[in-house]
Amino acid sequence: MGAPHRSRDPSPSLRLLQSRGACLALPTDTRDSTTQAAPNAAATDRADTTDIAVRLEGVEKRYGDVVAVAGIDLDVRDGEFFSMLGPSGSGKTTTLRMIAGFELPTRGRVVLHGRDVTNIAPFDRDVNTVFQDYALFPHMSVGDNVGYGLMVRKVPKAERSGRVTEALRMVRLEGYEGRRPSQLSGGQRQRVALARALVNRPRVLLLDEPLGALDLKLREEMQIELKAIQQQVGITFIYVTHDREEALTMSDRLAVFNAGRIVQLGTPAEVYERPATRFVAGFVGTSNLLTGEVARSIIGREGTFTIRPEKIRLGDPAATVGEDETAAAGTITDVVYLGPDTRYIVGLDAGARLVVTQQNLATTSTEALAQQGRAVRLIWKRQHELSIADGESDIKEEVPA
Repeated sequence: MGAPHRSRDPSPSLRLLQSRGACLALPTDTRDSTTQAAPNAAATDRADTTDIAVRLEGVEKRYGDVVAVAGIDLDVRDGEFFSMLGPSGSGKTTTLRMIAGFELPTRGRVVLHGRDVTNIAPFDRDVNTVFQDYALFPHMSVGDNVGYGLMVRKVPKAERSGRVTEALRMVRLEGYEGRRPSQLSGGQRQRVALARALVNRPRVLLLDEPLGALDLKLREEMQIELKAIQQQVGITFIYVTHDREEALTMSDRLAVFNAGRIVQLGTPAEVYERPATRFVAGFVGTSNLLTGEVARSIIGREGTFTIRPEKIRLGDPAATVGEDETAAAGTITDVVYLGPDTRYIVGLDAGARLVVTQQNLATTSTEALAQQGRAVRLIWKRQHELSIADGESDIKEEVPA
């Protein structure tokens, strides 16, 4: 591992912000924009040719005897929206902080666009970070908040003004330059924080649960906006969340974390449709599990199988079953009406319990709730009964996130 990088001491104001956990999306290099030193030539050549934005090589983080991140290897592609999804204590935020430079790995390497930055200070990495705490300066206008990082870098005023206007346009806040943060809604403040990160034109943007403080409706709207902005600017977004809907909605690819490890990596469809483990099946959406004798009596072989609730249809006890289908008899024990769809909990005659989700295309709430106690036959395509690894069935002891 190389010697620590020595850079010019940042300004007092920047040191103050770093002491707060670097929770502001500030520039990664505080040198004057007109006098930046040229990077190492070999690093430049590799950075210009690689299509990997972030590479983690055997990255591990320990806090005493506690392993927060256990030897992760990961490549994040240039220009993709990549999510790190997992429960509290799974290691996802610690991993993000090591990419940002706020935490040093116990061992392993962090490489950004071909440049080993393992020991490089946060302000000398070509990344910005957006946190759930927007950390906007209340005494500054929106325009001054967005342009603060550029001012620290001594970007000329005319250029700074143009870039602030451009950043606010990208987040649909044109004309808000003169307002104070207290005059904005939660969603607008989040967009200001995003504009402040984008104005620095980083090659990688790190987002640590930035939508967590928003209400559900606004969160759903911001998911669509974030994805649209990422596609517009074309830079790499790495997004940390415990919300599987956020990860499935926005990601090109995602990594599922558990107990400091990546337990599955793939596209949203791959992870949801073909979970690798029992943990993934249960964490990334609702999952029905059939195991042991129940699996053998219904599916015809032993093992652990998962079936997503929306893949199952309810039929009458005498409903016909196709050659490519599996069926199980049972009784509806509970009904949960959810508006667009209804969740039916079915106790199987074989002894297990399955959840079935059906859209309310032509069903009223009264009709749905009246199904409780009805004898049914559950039917699903065999292609949807997936054999999965039985390990990692529980969320392990929590470690720092």
